[in-house]
Amino acid sequence: MPQQTFHVSASSPGALFEGIGAVNGGGATSVLLKDYPEPQRSQILDLVFRPKFGASVSTMLVEVPGDGNATQGSMPSHQHTREDEDHHRGYIAWVLAEAKRRNPDLLTDAAAWSAPGWIGEGRFWHQDAADYYLTWLRGLREVHGVELDALGCRNEKGADLDFLVTLRDTLDAGGFAGVRLHAFDDWPADKFDFLRDLPAHPRARAALAAVGAHVLSDKRPGMPSGRAPAVVQRLLAETGLPLWNTEDHVYLDGFDALLGIAQCLNESYLHSGATRTVLWYDVAGVYPVQPYPEQPAMLLARWPWSGHYRVREGLWGYAHYGQFTEVGWRYADTGCGLLVGNGSVVSLVSPAGDYSVIVETSGAREPQHLAIRMDEGLTGGPVCVWRSTAEAQFDRLEDLPVTGGQITLVAEPGAVYSLSTTRGQEKGSFDGVPSPAEFPFPYREGFAGYGVDPARHGRLPRYTADIAGAFELVERPDGPGLCLRQMAPVPTISWAPDWQPYTILGDAGWTDYAVAVDVWLGAGERAGVMARVNHVGTGYGFVPQCYLLEVDGAGVVRLVVVRGKENKAELVGDAEQQELIRARGAAGPGGELELARASVPEVGTGQWHRLELRCAGSELVGSVDGAEVVRVRDGLYPTGQVGLLAGGPAIEDPAGLAARSEAAPGVLSRPYFAELEIVPMGAGSACQVDPAARAGGPGQVGFAVVRAPEVLYPGA
Repeated sequence: MPQQTFHVSASSPGALFEGIGAVNGGGATSVLLKDYPEPQRSQILDLVFRPKFGASVSTMLVEVPGDGNATQGSMPSHQHTREDEDHHRGYIAWVLAEAKRRNPDLLTDAAAWSAPGWIGEGRFWHQDAADYYLTWLRGLREVHGVELDALGCRNEKGADLDFLVTLRDTLDAGGFAGVRLHAFDDWPADKFDFLRDLPAHPRARAALAAVGAHVLSDKRPGMPSGRAPAVVQRLLAETGLPLWNTEDHVYLDGFDALLGIAQCLNESYLHSGATRTVLWYDVAGVYPVQPYPEQPAMLLARWPWSGHYRVREGLWGYAHYGQFTEVGWRYADTGCGLLVGNGSVVSLVSPAGDYSVIVETSGAREPQHLAIRMDEGLTGGPVCVWRSTAEAQFDRLEDLPVTGGQITLVAEPGAVYSLSTTRGQEKGSFDGVPSPAEFPFPYREGFAGYGVDPARHGRLPRYTADIAGAFELVERPDGPGLCLRQMAPVPTISWAPDWQPYTILGDAGWTDYAVAVDVWLGAGERAGVMARVNHVGTGYGFVPQCYLLEVDGAGVVRLVVVRGKENKAELVGDAEQQELIRARGAAGPGGELELARASVPEVGTGQWHRLELRCAGSELVGSVDGAEVVRVRDGLYPTGQVGLLAGGPAIEDPAGLAARSEAAPGVLSRPYFAELEIVPMGAGSACQVDPAARAGGPGQVGFAVVRAPEVLYPGA
């Protein structure tokens, strides 16, 4: 293989480097991270954000929480309604504050996926959305002490140049003139088409600080090239706008993820000229049944009850950039290019004369011989070398001497190298990481043990993962103490195809168990308890696979099998049960198929009633207030987690179920939940709660009651 020469020049630098990083959000990606004990929670954050330690990202993009599903789940909005405003909900602001505390130079960015349905009466491109962004930015500043650097108009939902102007004017008038706007952060082939309209819209051009686009380097089979075409790059050069890759993906396992991340970060600049690249996503604090629970995260944090976490090899792909570069450096274009034998090289130079060269040899079949020449004005002395291979990741090798103004490197196939005049890098790690453990079982959560100020917990209970809607800790409707309530009053302006609000917790391997919960309904509302939840959607759509026992305020009770995955699941019960299913025809809205129905006149609104669903093999039994009301046999789902559901209108209003468009958002139930219990089937397995527990007293003996820390979010 012939030697290739690259020239790192300080006299003719290229484009300004604006960072590499990862998304937090776009689907409640860190919902379980919030529940980790110390010191493990801080260790996880150190591995992502601490400079020269782990991934050491230089920028991050977060989701502006909007109550709606955005891939894995939803996060609570600061404004469920126009009149409502609470900046202590959720954990995104806490993550931002913790990231900035570790790295004050970190650039922070954000965009909305879903948004509350009150905005623009269901239309996002509206003054309401600009005002909504403004109130969120004020909350970050005034409540959490975080200043945002940049903001996208909306994630992956088309373009509207008039809204771009509206947003700029609103932020300027509200004291946020320094927040840079990018647009329109979409991924289809027409994602750059709005650039053709900019010359005729000078105010929009003036409002725009960067062009944001997605998937400039995604290489999944069957996916079209997302690169910025040459004509787009020429147009960007003419307008002076930088291109940011605001979401890319590397859906790979093991060392392939590390190699793919380095390749993506290199090629995003080489092929499209992107000066900032952000990959989805950082910390996988989600349950395995949620979409993308491992790929493409840099770190797994799905065991908060044990404190265990796991670093994926991909984290060190970020480190090969993050620990050797800083925002404000410049690309050295003569030191950048593709390798003849497969792979790529990117070189960057600091204002002070330091330089770093990132080399990746993905796809190479034999060693690559490189010569790298440096200008005299650059920092002299030997160059440190850090390498990752399938056998060992992020290891420091012997320094390379600079001889005759250049260094030489033989880069082996399938490897990543960082060469730099900078120092202080570290392969960060922590001793004593706890072993993984299964979710505690049996389990009880009374929702009362969070002190007098649930805002210190982000108003979220431990271990619940909202898939849609916002299930928050609130005052009980019948007196002092806390319980759980779904707070989104209408369906959101959703990023994904909509269904109904629900939250999950537990272990996907659970088989035979009883799950019970107290519910309190308002007029026209319905609520349910879910069992054997084994799937919560594909990432675009969130219809689950589970059994559901639900009740409305009129006492109508249904036992339903919910068939997600586009209703392609096949029933595997006995012949009698399958015949019953066929006789009832196709599944209803959202893949629901009713197995049984009953009327319980004693159920009413404004009072507590206890729902219990027992699963033993194929036998399913539903009870209300301790009395059995439905019993069926169905063998479709043998295992899964539990969940709580807040439906739409009452069961007898099927038309209301369909009223979920942006033009007619309909309504959602906002029931209260208390005293959740999950116990194994067997003798004495009925879920009963004594009056003391129902009033918020201590948990029953034998239950795995997990206490929340006194202050979940320091400084909240």
